[in-house]
Amino acid sequence: MIKVDLTVDAKGLSCPMPIVRTKKAINDLQPGQVLEVQATDKGSKADIKAWAESTGHQYVGTIEENGVLKHYIRKATENETRKETTFPHVVSNEELQEKLDDPDSFVLDVREPAEYAFGHIPGAVSIPLGELDNRMTELPKDKTIYVVCRTGTRSDLAAQKLAENGFDRVRNVVPGMSQWNGPLDSAQS
Repeated sequence: MIKVDLTVDAKGLSCPMPIVRTKKAINDLQPGQVLEVQATDKGSKADIKAWAESTGHQYVGTIEENGVLKHYIRKATENETRKETTFPHVVSNEELQEKLDDPDSFVLDVREPAEYAFGHIPGAVSIPLGELDNRMTELPKDKTIYVVCRTGTRSDLAAQKLAENGFDRVRNVVPGMSQWNGPLDSAQS
């Protein structure tokens, strides 16, 4: 049994809410204490892990019990933490829509496969955030990569990760698919 100092209930919530609740709760802990975040959103595993890595907190791991993901994060000490950053290169949904026919544009959708299947930007390539580290070689370094998710949170983390790995033409699309009014494809059709 893992000893936890605080438990957060994020069951039934989708991105970005598990992260929002995690950020708030981590502030209530002392360095070294462990936070348990209970969530049902499958994408929360990659989201919480990426957030912890970007802030310096330790992602300990995830256990699944009866459909509930229990994520464990150890709060970092002051000298371990990093100021949370946001990716500086952001474009709007409308700006992306204008670039869809540009052969120099590449749309990367980092949502979970089910989200992608029910509606995605035509031509977008699906690589969920949790798979990005292992699949970066599939991405072109000679094109502008527009990273999209549901609200801009996962795409922000993905854009930072790409930039750290030598991709210098990356744009985070905000607010993302939650307010996308452009053309949609569905894997269901």
